[in-house]
Amino acid sequence: MTEHIVKAYGDELDQLTAEVARMGGLAEAQVADAVESVARRDIALGRSVVERDARLDAMHRDIEKKAIRLIALRQPVASDLRRTLSAMKLATDLERTGDLAKNIAKRGLILAEGEPMQPLTRSIERMGKLVSMRLRDVLDAYAAAEVERAIAVWNTDDEVDEHYNSLFRELLTYMMGDPRMIGACTHLLFMAKNLERIGDHATNIAETIYYEVTGQEFTGERPRWTPAPGDGPAIP
Repeated sequence: MTEHIVKAYGDELDQLTAEVARMGGLAEAQVADAVESVARRDIALGRSVVERDARLDAMHRDIEKKAIRLIALRQPVASDLRRTLSAMKLATDLERTGDLAKNIAKRGLILAEGEPMQPLTRSIERMGKLVSMRLRDVLDAYAAAEVERAIAVWNTDDEVDEHYNSLFRELLTYMMGDPRMIGACTHLLFMAKNLERIGDHATNIAETIYYEVTGQEFTGERPRWTPAPGDGPAIP
């Protein structure tokens, strides 16, 4: 390839990565705002989260189209191919994250019509902050191509599950104690499950980062970085 073509190819890869990073920032904001709308009973913010989801859907479609076009025209190999495939996979995880945030906000709008449930919404808020932090950390790891930082997020998935299990028991206790709470607690239970699923998507992103950088599937064990064929020597 000529120097011009090589530069254009590199620019396309960089643009694809940048668009995934921008989509990640929007998805992260969606999660944080959805949780805040529940905690503050903020109807305007909740509606904003629901409306903004369409932008994430559009970005997902655009990233997929650009990645497919890049593969068809440039026929990338080795790390370039992994970078392109990873962009598609991350866009899918981020689009689903946005859907889950939207669902949290929609249920928050329903709860805002009833009486405040501060002890329970505070539990949702704590879990939401934990999940938002994991999502932010894994997206920072993607932007910096830092494998160890991504796997650190992967290794904290149990903490999210523990929060979910604790909140599940708390909500069940409320429902058993007062059947009138069943409807509201069911909405909160679905919110907690949505947050747990967002945590799973952060884990998926961590595994994708590992694959993109190393060329290997993540095995669930703390990895040591080794180069993939065609990537050159390992960085000390």
